[in-house]
Amino acid sequence: QVQFVESGGALVQPGGSLRLSCAASGYIVTFSAMGWYRQAPGKQRELVATISQKSRGSYTSFADSVKGRFTISRDDAKNTVYLQMNSLRPEDTAVYYCNTQPSSTIWGRGTQVTVSS
Repeated sequence: QVQFVESGGALVQPGGSLRLSCAASGYIVTFSAMGWYRQAPGKQRELVATISQKSRGSYTSFADSVKGRFTISRDDAKNTVYLQMNSLRPEDTAVYYCNTQPSSTIWGRGTQVTVSS
């Protein structure tokens, strides 16, 4: 059974940093591009970061709203994907999820990130 388990979310002050982790089970992330998504209250889920397969150079791309502040990385040996978030802003407050990119229909519970003073 495929599962994505996100962790690392927290309450952080504006300007702070967090590192999110996504551990996959029942699925080998090596074979897929992976993405981090987020959903803020009252808004649709959006894709914020993508990383291609290592075999394709681990190419990364980001939503304009997070470009220059977030980085995505992968450790295929650990079947894990990371999202490093720096210079956090209140508008980054959301539940963060990982999934394949394009996304599958299987979603984890996400991890809550709250940016507030």
